[in-house]
Amino acid sequence: MKRILSLAHAAKALSKFSLVGLAALAFITGCATFKSETGFTSLFDGKSLKGWTLVGKIGDGYGVTNNVIYCARGGGGNLLTEREYADFVLRFEFKLEEGGNNGIGIRAPLQGDAAYEGMEIQILEEGAADAGKWGKLKPEQFHGSVYGVIAARKGALRPPGQWNFEEIIANGRQIKVVLNGRTILDASLNSVTDADKILKHPGLFRDRGHIGFLGHNDYVEFRNIRIKELTPRAEENNTAPAGFKALFNGKNLEGWKGLVGDPKKRAATDAATLAAAQQKADAVAAENWKVEDGALVYRGTNFDNLCTTSNYADFEMFADWKIEPHADSGLYLRGTPQVQIWDPFTQPAQSGSEIGSGGLYNNKSNLSKPFQVSDKPIGEWNRFHIVMVGDKLHIFLNGDIVARANTLENYWENGKPLYPTGQLELQAHKSVVYFKNLYIRELK
Repeated sequence: MKRILSLAHAAKALSKFSLVGLAALAFITGCATFKSETGFTSLFDGKSLKGWTLVGKIGDGYGVTNNVIYCARGGGGNLLTEREYADFVLRFEFKLEEGGNNGIGIRAPLQGDAAYEGMEIQILEEGAADAGKWGKLKPEQFHGSVYGVIAARKGALRPPGQWNFEEIIANGRQIKVVLNGRTILDASLNSVTDADKILKHPGLFRDRGHIGFLGHNDYVEFRNIRIKELTPRAEENNTAPAGFKALFNGKNLEGWKGLVGDPKKRAATDAATLAAAQQKADAVAAENWKVEDGALVYRGTNFDNLCTTSNYADFEMFADWKIEPHADSGLYLRGTPQVQIWDPFTQPAQSGSEIGSGGLYNNKSNLSKPFQVSDKPIGEWNRFHIVMVGDKLHIFLNGDIVARANTLENYWENGKPLYPTGQLELQAHKSVVYFKNLYIRELK
């Protein structure tokens, strides 16, 4: 009997040992899996906020304890990476208390509201949300959503007090969120055409920026934060990215025409007269607008703008340009002047050019100046990123926002609404100017 008991005791002991051994093995294996994730870099050293910067601190802001970053109760602000990221896979774990709220800012600038100037992937405790803690929420305000823009699926979040694992993949315009092994969002930003959302979220289409935590006074913990940068699509000149079409093929003036009058005059001209005038204007355009090394170059000495043969209403567009010292040009949208291009550097500055490019030069009542000078040195290529909805414009120059929901006024018929549609024009202003990589995506 004693021997049997001893054997049973030994078996029990061996069983306990095995369970402990298996647990230890599982722990070691788990750590090894984390450490061996190919291509990932840790964003958190487990003991400090090195590599992070806190903007708009509220209360005690953020801190570190027991290998986690926490957002303090009654505190927060935006804790953002010092580095910027474009395309990436971000993995992290987080734990919420009941009624907890935070967010993951991606492609965000350091200043401003990251949910609007960049993009926020919502972090929100669903039980409290369903119970109405924040009132009646829209679908795109629940956990995992591109906040205020694209709704995520509900039901994958674990109860308060438990750790969740989340993966956010930003690959060009495609945004994917995986929560605890379930894909809750997988959408293209190009699917967003709602005018109100686009106007409220000028940073939605930014292609790079900071990553971070957006605190809202609730205690939230984060750990095992790591990132893998993805190689962006190789850009070829005059080859449109997905969802866009090229306005210029890099070879000739196909899709372009010369300038005939202004919208008001054209509307009052009969078809035969207009056709004859167009023929003459096309000959002038062919003489003064040249294609050189894949760029459209103005070599004339007049004001003969180059115009698209198609009309556009609401759209998103990109335009690369460069100028010579003291040059002057711009983009006419719906046939209306203009998003300004000029030289802010060469002295003496001319006609107020020291304020930089990207303003709405001809505005009389609404804001006409850009927020800042974001031009590159004369002779280098610049990039406009313009979003037009109704008569409102978001304008980015070289990645900086220089106009936010600014109104473009009707220059040709002062006081009347802006034309709902019209041609795009590359302005000729007696100086050499270069354009390439002209892409457009209509918002319909």
